[in-house]
Amino acid sequence: MTQENIGRFPITSVWPQVDGGKYSAKAFVSEVIQFGAVAFREGHDALAVELVLTTPKGNVSRHPMHPGAPGLDQWLLDLQLNEQGIYLFQIAAYDDEYETWHHNTEVKLAAGIDQDLMILEGKRLAERFAKNADAKAKKGWTALLDIFDKNQEPISTYENILAAGFGEMAKANPLRNLETVSAQYAIDCERTLAGSGSWYEFFPRSEGAKKDKDGNVTSGNFKTALKSLDRVVEMGFDVLYLPPIHPIGTAFKKGKNNTLNAGLDEPGSPWAIGNTAGGHDTIHPDLGTEKDFRAFVLKANKLGLEIAMDLALQASPDHPWVQSHPEFFTTRADGSIAYAENPPKKYQDIYPVNFDNDPQGIFDEVLRVTKKWISFGVKIFRVDNPHTKTVSFWQQLIAEVRKIEPDVIFLAEAFTRPAMMHTLGKIGFQQSYTYFTWRNTKAELESYLSELASQSADFFRPNLWVNTPDILTQYLQFGGRPAFNIRAIIAATAGSSWGMYAGYELYESVARAGAEENIDSEKYEYKFRDFEACVKSGNSLAPRVTQLNEIRKAHPALRQLRNLKIHKTNDESILCFSKHLAAKTTGKANTVIVVVNTDPASVRETTVHLDLAALELSGSFKVKDLLTGKIYEWSQDNYVRLDSFTEPAHIFEVIR
Repeated sequence: MTQENIGRFPITSVWPQVDGGKYSAKAFVSEVIQFGAVAFREGHDALAVELVLTTPKGNVSRHPMHPGAPGLDQWLLDLQLNEQGIYLFQIAAYDDEYETWHHNTEVKLAAGIDQDLMILEGKRLAERFAKNADAKAKKGWTALLDIFDKNQEPISTYENILAAGFGEMAKANPLRNLETVSAQYAIDCERTLAGSGSWYEFFPRSEGAKKDKDGNVTSGNFKTALKSLDRVVEMGFDVLYLPPIHPIGTAFKKGKNNTLNAGLDEPGSPWAIGNTAGGHDTIHPDLGTEKDFRAFVLKANKLGLEIAMDLALQASPDHPWVQSHPEFFTTRADGSIAYAENPPKKYQDIYPVNFDNDPQGIFDEVLRVTKKWISFGVKIFRVDNPHTKTVSFWQQLIAEVRKIEPDVIFLAEAFTRPAMMHTLGKIGFQQSYTYFTWRNTKAELESYLSELASQSADFFRPNLWVNTPDILTQYLQFGGRPAFNIRAIIAATAGSSWGMYAGYELYESVARAGAEENIDSEKYEYKFRDFEACVKSGNSLAPRVTQLNEIRKAHPALRQLRNLKIHKTNDESILCFSKHLAAKTTGKANTVIVVVNTDPASVRETTVHLDLAALELSGSFKVKDLLTGKIYEWSQDNYVRLDSFTEPAHIFEVIR
């Protein structure tokens, strides 16, 4: 085994990096990234460490790093990335001759030791800087050397050369003697929506659906759903996700509440894709034409809303692939095609794709389908159950799609083991669903949110969904309206991205017996909701959702992922966290402190203990509650009382 050369100055750890540089670290435009390294040297002389950054356009810049916690030899720098593409970076460490001389001179002059010698050493060092300086800096160095030549007593000379800017000039153009440079690492900086945004989900067939007096239903479609775009935009969402919009199979079509025998008026699950009308490249006739869908996407885009399509790689028994590409599926010993199973559950209406039978053929077909919808203006795909498909397939597909259209975003709907979820992020998925849905207590949230913001942030971008058509947690089933309010507040402020499925704002909370999903699930039937009437009657969370998205848009700190900081409270149910952006990093400080009662059935009071150093604060300061408009005087330790039935949280903006 060959050991790697340690270099003149050891650089033993560098971040951000993923698996030793095997994969690019993730970032998004406007994200603040902490660059760091462990670097040190022998003895007591000073070391300087810099970040050497190459932008996607090829511009190279060097940025001084500052020491981290004492004794750890860490060097840190927070930097905002504002250019889409691949950044490359290295860490450079070199002999900081100026700082070594400066420290030694301070000590020796104060002790009356080697005073004349230290001034001579300083002059010799300044001469080296002057020799190395460009034409623009020569004048300053010449003036500095004149001070050395005035033959004043040592302390006066020292004070005068510092006042003349010796330190500033040295740091502006360092000598970089004995420089050691780390390996080069990559950061894939994607467009902002790849890492930061708010998502909403609805079924187009329910938007504008009508039922006549005899109970016959006319499906909603892309034309009737145009009006619904206004509702989504008014609540402040950035992305509208649509479940599959393709033809639905008739074989083994599922009925209401996942029953095996669907009635004639029951539309079936949109995830059972394909019938004689077409497959993944076709629009369900009930929803309209390709022209209608194109107009729907265009209208959404004009309103500032992007459309996300579902990419569900499975087929109904009626899908054209079953006839044209039977090799895409698994044939059982009796000659039949295997349907989906998760024993004891059976999904007779779905044939899973076997990615090992014809990998190239499947890849070519899925790429063709994806390119078609990109041509309609779709740049976001929510991928259904990617963890049940081969990871190498996704790596190849995402890489190829991004060559065609770098702005495309893939969201992984992967509720599975951490290793799979993390690896999907590493190989290209821009975002993922998370365990947030089931993390409800203060302790659970503190642990999980910290993990998302720090341990996995370099490769795993969470999208905090409060519910889905498949998920209605017990917290929401039994927590009442306060539970819906609490979860929305946490998701919108703790995550850089969050999402909700239609009906959440109407407090839909009745579950199917023995399941964590809504009774009469929209997966199998039409829903008839009167959102406007619910808002007028006060039976809607939509005004709060709108307020949360407005707060997100007004406060850039909330749209970040890595800046979440947990603060201590004395109560087991009151969670406190902050999001902070420093003025030196982004040009303007922005600090938001969130305090929330996670118990939907109680009134809680406690003391919140803030880490003021982490927020770059001291003493007392004013905070404005962005939910109520009230202003408070806060400091390190603060009393709070939160009533889940009236207002379960404070979202404080620090007034600077």
